[in-house]
Amino acid sequence: MSDTRRRVKVYTLNEERQWEDRGTGHVCCSEPDSLTVTGEADGKTRVCRSSRCVAARLMKCVCSSVGSLLLESKINSDTAYQKQQDTLIVWSEAENYDLALSFQEKAGCDEIWEKICQVQGKDPSVEITQDPMDESEEERFEDTLESGHLVELPPCEPDRLEELAELVTSVLPSPVRREKLALALLSSGYIRKLLQLFRACEESGDCEGLQHLYQIMRGLLFLNKATLFELMFADDCIMDVVGCLEYEPALLQPKRHREFLTKTARFKEVIPITDSELRQKIHQTYRVQYIQDIILPTQSIFEDNFLTTLSSFIFFNKVEIVSMLQEDEKFLTEVFAQLTDEATEDSKRRELVNFFKEFCAFSQTLQPQNRDAFFKTLANLGILPALEIVMGMDDVQVKAAATDIFSYLVEFSPSMVREFVMQEPQQADDDVLLINVVIKQMICDSDPELGGAVQLMGLLRTLIDPENMLAPASKAEKSEFLSFFYKYCMHVLTAPLLANTAEEDRDLTEGAAKVNPVCPDNFQTAQLLALILELLTFCVEHHSYHIKNYIMTKDLLRRVLTLMNSKHTFLALCALRFMRRIIGLKDEYYNRYIVKGNLFEPVINALLDNGTRYNLLNSAIIELFEFIRVEDIKSLIAHIVDNFYTALESIEYVRTFKGLKGRYEQEKERQSRGLSRYRRDAHSFEEEDENMWLNEEEEEEDVGDAALDKCKSDYGKFMESEKVKESQDKENQPKRSASGNFKFTFSHSAGAASTANGSKPPPSASSSRAAAPPSGQTRTGLVGLVDYPDDEDEDEEEEEESADEEQSPRKRPRLGS
Repeated sequence: MSDTRRRVKVYTLNEERQWEDRGTGHVCCSEPDSLTVTGEADGKTRVCRSSRCVAARLMKCVCSSVGSLLLESKINSDTAYQKQQDTLIVWSEAENYDLALSFQEKAGCDEIWEKICQVQGKDPSVEITQDPMDESEEERFEDTLESGHLVELPPCEPDRLEELAELVTSVLPSPVRREKLALALLSSGYIRKLLQLFRACEESGDCEGLQHLYQIMRGLLFLNKATLFELMFADDCIMDVVGCLEYEPALLQPKRHREFLTKTARFKEVIPITDSELRQKIHQTYRVQYIQDIILPTQSIFEDNFLTTLSSFIFFNKVEIVSMLQEDEKFLTEVFAQLTDEATEDSKRRELVNFFKEFCAFSQTLQPQNRDAFFKTLANLGILPALEIVMGMDDVQVKAAATDIFSYLVEFSPSMVREFVMQEPQQADDDVLLINVVIKQMICDSDPELGGAVQLMGLLRTLIDPENMLAPASKAEKSEFLSFFYKYCMHVLTAPLLANTAEEDRDLTEGAAKVNPVCPDNFQTAQLLALILELLTFCVEHHSYHIKNYIMTKDLLRRVLTLMNSKHTFLALCALRFMRRIIGLKDEYYNRYIVKGNLFEPVINALLDNGTRYNLLNSAIIELFEFIRVEDIKSLIAHIVDNFYTALESIEYVRTFKGLKGRYEQEKERQSRGLSRYRRDAHSFEEEDENMWLNEEEEEEDVGDAALDKCKSDYGKFMESEKVKESQDKENQPKRSASGNFKFTFSHSAGAASTANGSKPPPSASSSRAAAPPSGQTRTGLVGLVDYPDDEDEDEEEEEESADEEQSPRKRPRLGS
């Protein structure tokens, strides 16, 4: 059996009462009444550490090599099997020898548990098939029940504490015996007597008695009975329970838990709580949480079930606290009023924000429908306007707590937050918009590691993610919010990026030397720019229409690529990744923008400056050009070969650049044989292309009319400049490029003649892939480049190229770091 449902780990309990991993395998019922675990082929040899190897004697537990039998155990009718945590089955094969199967999946555990219960004739809904007691113990308990006594407890005296400690420890493995002991303790008022005895032992300095009381009180917690917890955690008992747990025998000096709870951890009421029951519940929950998290030692996975009731006790306390506070609208209204009042002292405001932070954390314990009601109550009371105010304050602690609250709200309902922020542009000042406040807090994070900025960047990505913009009736939320974001917020997000690349951009325009005086040397600034680029890269992948318009309007890619000169390699890689995502879209409008701006130049400069170093930057740049070659992006291939091949032809440790040149030459040869596509009138192409660009994203993102009109106007200006540039190129060809190479223009007369004679050109070789829109004359002078599957010469050349790649020489060794 190789499925993951029956994949298990086999554990045995050694003489030191520690669980040992005996191996991983797959369990099955080899016979109707046997369990068999066959080891996985993991190549490991397992050696049984027990000197007696009880396993080998009792049940053929073979501790050997690959694929061996890890366990073969007969399901006896009188063996007590326990099911724990939905994925564990624990049982004892002999005195002091316990076994456990830990399942990878709950379904496999349920399946094997049903077979065990079927053999023993038990209901699979039980968690233990029978009480693991011998007959004499069963008879003794039956006798005590018949006589009217549950368990005979020793007198509550100092010299009998050791006996009581042993009794409590002995009943823990048996659920039935735990239940009977709990009933005995409750019926006789024994716990209060124990706590009185604790106070007496502490006053007299009886260290031995106090250590026994620690074992007793810890054992009572592991009885896992809610009725006991209600008594032990009452106001007049809980501090004495904590006192008993201070005297752990393994410690030389007792802990000071009571001192911390009464003096260090002081309860602060941000607004006076008049409900005494609510106040008592808050105190109790904090102290019980302290017992669970701080006092009690961490248990193994096989003992976690001993504290499930304690976790439930805390859980339901939190639910009750949230419900009582939520119902008290007068209390919450007063909290909001003081939080947003300018006259409130900073220390008071800090306490109020921390209160709300903990309040929201408690809300995670609520059921989904109750949690929805909770956050709707906060929204109606004005939690978002309040956050807008406090997140803009200078207090670091207040801003950090407000960020946590904001994260709860975004996680609960991104649509609720988006709906709120889209109502804000009625205000005159964009700087007070909630999203802009969040962006500015991300930009101004004072943490050197930018921990808060990373958290805020994740929240922003959630808010602008189209995947969770699920308006029920239409796509209105998606189009409206993205239009809002790019109009009011994108300039705030990109401000640091544009500010840190402005001077460099001006230097490039003026033809200055490629020295980068602006590219940030500060590590924290570089990290911030990397975060912004990561978010912009996300936008390129998910906001094709809006981000395309923004990139071309702001010439954003040119500004980003100046960061390729940064001394921080991670920032250069972020800039390269941004360009790689754009090229990965295979959008011809992006391609024309890249060609027109000569935007490969900083990338190739970075590759050449990197020299022979074999590092991540080198590999990422090579991958970018390899993608262009494999996907046969013709306009980019022509631009790269025309302008940069002289600088790249010396790189021979990969076949990428020679492959680009090969693609270029194939296209040139094909066109010379008259196989190029019919060259349409340039003017008609531009009109068709323009309409295509305007309409291609409208269906995807349902862009509003206003945004579409603006886009059309901007793009119309762009196309007019293109037409003027192309007419100048026609008059002045051949023209020398910026890098000193001649650009080539290939005639389409043969292709035109072929079409005029009625013959159709063969289909494109890349028809199975997403075809790019037909290309007119590019900035390099190349037009209409396509592949043809019927071109035998091309197939032969590609086969030769593939053979060359297999025999390509190894990369030169790294010469510098």
